[in-house]
Amino acid sequence: MLKTIATAFLPFLIFFGNGTVDLLTGLDQYGPKANTGILEKMIVAEGTVVMDVDLNRLSRPNAVKTRSVLTSMRFGIVNDSFFTVMLYNDEVRGPIPSSMEIVPEQSAALPSRTRSISRNLMFERTEVGAPHELAVRDTNSGLLLFYVEGHEYSFEPGRDILDIHSGRLVLSYDYASELGRPSDAGAIVGSVSVRATMKPIEVTEIVDGDIVSNVMPSISSEEAGTVPGPDVIVGDVNGLAQFGSASGGYVGLALGTDSCNAGTIDLNWFALPNNDHPVIPQNLYRMSGGADNTERFEQIGQSNVKHGFTALTQNICGFGCNGVGGSRLGSGCSDPYSANLNAGPSLGSRAWINPFTGAFPRGDSATPPNSHTGHTHPGPAHRILTEIDDLNTSLNQGATYYAEGQYVTPHEYAWCVSNPTQCNMYNNVSYRRYNVSGTASPFSFSPASSTVRGKAAIDAWTGSVSVEIRPAPGTDGIGAIAYKVTNPSPGVWHYEYVIYNQNIDRAIQSFSVPTGAGVTLSNIGFHSPPQHPGWSGDGTVGNAGFSNAPWAQSQANGMMTWSSETFAQNPNANAIRWGTMYSFRFDSNRPPVTRTGTIGFYKTGEPINVQIQAPSSPSVNVTVSGRVTTNDGRGVNLAVVSMTDSGGNVRYTLTNPFGHYRFPNVATGGMYTVAVGSKQHTFASQNVPVNDHISDLNFVAQP
Repeated sequence: MLKTIATAFLPFLIFFGNGTVDLLTGLDQYGPKANTGILEKMIVAEGTVVMDVDLNRLSRPNAVKTRSVLTSMRFGIVNDSFFTVMLYNDEVRGPIPSSMEIVPEQSAALPSRTRSISRNLMFERTEVGAPHELAVRDTNSGLLLFYVEGHEYSFEPGRDILDIHSGRLVLSYDYASELGRPSDAGAIVGSVSVRATMKPIEVTEIVDGDIVSNVMPSISSEEAGTVPGPDVIVGDVNGLAQFGSASGGYVGLALGTDSCNAGTIDLNWFALPNNDHPVIPQNLYRMSGGADNTERFEQIGQSNVKHGFTALTQNICGFGCNGVGGSRLGSGCSDPYSANLNAGPSLGSRAWINPFTGAFPRGDSATPPNSHTGHTHPGPAHRILTEIDDLNTSLNQGATYYAEGQYVTPHEYAWCVSNPTQCNMYNNVSYRRYNVSGTASPFSFSPASSTVRGKAAIDAWTGSVSVEIRPAPGTDGIGAIAYKVTNPSPGVWHYEYVIYNQNIDRAIQSFSVPTGAGVTLSNIGFHSPPQHPGWSGDGTVGNAGFSNAPWAQSQANGMMTWSSETFAQNPNANAIRWGTMYSFRFDSNRPPVTRTGTIGFYKTGEPINVQIQAPSSPSVNVTVSGRVTTNDGRGVNLAVVSMTDSGGNVRYTLTNPFGHYRFPNVATGGMYTVAVGSKQHTFASQNVPVNDHISDLNFVAQP
């Protein structure tokens, strides 16, 4: 009902929200002519941002009393940025919450006491209710650098050029603290100006206060509904927030998702009890660990699904909306679901849904997909169920977080079956990076970058390699396995793997990594997101919900294997079902080589092989050799060289007249201590991992 009412007021909600709702009302006092005109929503096509910054003031603690020396820093605006400005009769009414990424065009950089400040920044119109309208933020860390005050807007009609000028850069408390000088917060450290060419994405004609036409041009003619068939994508994810109070050590989050139909065919959007509409799950991921907090990537939260209803006719993606809404999402059109709307609490279970075909029972069937009769809703219920400790910033210092939205719809599958060359089912996932604030509930979140469209969050894992999984093309969906190998200390390699199931209905039950004789594994681990508890009519067997049991682990027959219960053992087992990602890890004494892993399925289908990096098999016949010399380069004859393994076993050899020595048949995969004894000279011993032939393990006498 709420969304139906919103449809009637849509033009005002779209164009006059966020503090500009009084625009038309304020014009009434000037008569009918004043209340007639053209209202435009415009985004940035291209442009530049110039910041004149007192780097001396930022860099030096006592520079407040020194003469200001401004450094001009010029940035290019990323083309077609959705920094959105409203104009009425070519007069700027102001921007609405949005942002644009700006890229430096010269080498000048802002100072920082840490490495958290990146070269790319974000110029943004802040959220409604924020203390400052405009701000500059670091895209890498999300750190608020400056807020802007005293700025003015001007617009040049005909050329569609927007100028933001006379803005003062004010040092934020967060950046002042980063610089080690929180007392400098609020200081004016420079100025900023923006000059941008704008593009209209919505043009509304108003006559005597009534909307007589509403045109939504595409960003470019090439982008306007040119993908054959229906194609729903997540054009934007936004508004990540906690809803309700904590319960049982968990909180419930929700994410706003703006859908866009990039296809030429209107997409079916019939509300329940009809079952021809999209469903919307949401996920949360964390990247952390290692020296740079990119070692591992884990899913830490997942929601149930929102059932779509009543498509609106916005133009958020700039494709050019054909005006069709209601029971269909028109070609080029957009339909926003706020985080509040996606928070439910009455969200349906994922268990009813075949993610490949998009099929689920009708709402008026014997098994409705969204029944909550007799069911209570504590704060985390059905939302992105997340453990408090996974968000606590004191326990996850330096971690980064990624929120993901997905749409699954039966119409795209049905169209693909009838039109095999027009399958648009695999680009329905998008993600965005967020910053987390807080050590206990409630937590708050702020966006740290723009939405990455058409990509799953697994793509955000820095330094990883990803391989697509497609077990049964044409009859089931896709997923991916990604991996990353690091060398945290001499002789130790850390292996991280994640398996992501985007829309594979058969689910995933096992994962095996090849190992061999002489390969030692330690710190073997597994991680999966928490499953929601069952409720009456949730689609699981016995309404018990899916299991949270960790996967069993075994190392046998040259393989390291993780596995859940089989489908026959437990139809509610903790398999990798659609829209989820599980993590696997271990340490090894062997460096990586390309090998073949195996993924086994839960409901049906034979296992498949995937190419990954895995520990290499040791070779036992390597040679360790080198030379022993004086500090002026002369070989030391008959020096005693010892080689001790980790078990305390010692081998000896002597140097020849030229100082050369050699140990044959050294077992690989271990750490050795090599030392030199001499009556006339002193040598420092060396600890070395041996994984292959070594020919330059040299020793020089100490002075």
